[in-house]
Amino acid sequence: MTPLRLVFMGTPDFAVPSLRALTDAGHEVVCVYSQPPRPAGRGQQVQKSPVHRFAEERGIPVRTPKSLRNAEAQAEFADLKADAAVVAAYGLILPQPILDAPRLGCLNVHGSLLPRWRGAAPIQRSILAGDAETGITIMQMDIGLDTGAMLLKDAVPITAETTASSLHDALADMGARLIVEALDGLASGRLTAEPQPEEGVTYAAKLTREDGRLDWTRDAASVERQVRALTPWPGCWFDAPTPTGGVERIKVLKAEPAPEVRKAAPGTLLDDRLTVACADGAVRLTLVQRPGKAPVDGAALLRGFNLPVGTRLGDAACSAGN
Repeated sequence: MTPLRLVFMGTPDFAVPSLRALTDAGHEVVCVYSQPPRPAGRGQQVQKSPVHRFAEERGIPVRTPKSLRNAEAQAEFADLKADAAVVAAYGLILPQPILDAPRLGCLNVHGSLLPRWRGAAPIQRSILAGDAETGITIMQMDIGLDTGAMLLKDAVPITAETTASSLHDALADMGARLIVEALDGLASGRLTAEPQPEEGVTYAAKLTREDGRLDWTRDAASVERQVRALTPWPGCWFDAPTPTGGVERIKVLKAEPAPEVRKAAPGTLLDDRLTVACADGAVRLTLVQRPGKAPVDGAALLRGFNLPVGTRLGDAACSAGN
């Protein structure tokens, strides 16, 4: 392996294994770029990103520009004279002068099998869609949105037990392994980037809190996948009517497909185990949380919350007072 002079650009936990792998492999990471510290947690205290903290532990200088579009930031980047830049969930668009500065270009650790799921949320979108597999693509970045030529790929199956958290961790570790292999192959001339095919392009749109609203008019399998895909972020939820005529938002942390107790309209509470009718089948909510309360199983929630069997759950039902 030829030790390379690298710049690393990343922000969340997903990127930390790649940075660790590069330093452990003997590459010289001369600078780390990460998103600026931001308020986080219940106390909204300003916190450095996971990549920022790890870099400081390793004694690597960290830069946190709000943009890379100005000439000064681009000149500072070019002055690092990097052989390559490695980008993993950084969060800023790289303009062409940044992409052109490293001798071997900028390599991205992307959490999907490109060209499927280009964009911001490939891990969650792959579970939501019911994909049988996903993986990591190491790609040579260009000015497009995840459109660059591919250097390496590897796949991992998505099973009925796969969650966003478990898939995130598996792909983070896979990306760490592949980026070391890709840099070695690129530097030695053994790897040649391959253009992405025209067919099979999909986009993984950024998630919002509204994506977590459970829609009982979908089939039970889709609702269960939604819970696996969107926990912990943005989180899944439904609105339940209260005895006073209001509504309370209930978080759903775990769910499972369940045999229907009886046919009922979507959103109908079917039993005392918090089984809810869907358009096709039913889903049992096995771990839920009321505002300000600890998570409990569905049966425990019903014991402390007046929701008779037959109650309709969801915004339309709540607004109608049903």
